[in-house]
Amino acid sequence: MTDTDPLSKRRLKMWVRLLAVTRLAESHLREVLRVQHETTLPRFDVMAALYRRRDGVTMSELSRMLLVSNGNATTVVDRLEQDGLVRRTPSETDRRTVFVALTAAGLARFETLAAGHEAEVSQLFATLSEADLEALTGILKRMGGR
Repeated sequence: MTDTDPLSKRRLKMWVRLLAVTRLAESHLREVLRVQHETTLPRFDVMAALYRRRDGVTMSELSRMLLVSNGNATTVVDRLEQDGLVRRTPSETDRRTVFVALTAAGLARFETLAAGHEAEVSQLFATLSEADLEALTGILKRMGGR
């Protein structure tokens, strides 16, 4: 195999490093959510999506927002509903459609979780300067990340 692009190997090494950092950060955040907040990352993700859409979303919309199957979203929503953190409301126009939204308790719980999550992410990347953050954010935006 002949490499005609002199940056090919460096890009591959960068990808492996990026993946390693992402996996380490996600693993740490999962552990913090489990130990300090007695919750899971999937529950946090569902609540975050519902927090962004306070009026509620359909289960299909929620699945698309989270890039998971309807079954996975339903399992998490079932547990959140049992805990009183979300409510399901049937559509008035389509019996097959159900909207999901955070309850007042869910909103308060998510705000607590989000503050802890933000603090942990900040701590994870505390060695990055403002210039580092600007440069990295710019690079990721160029690559198609938001």
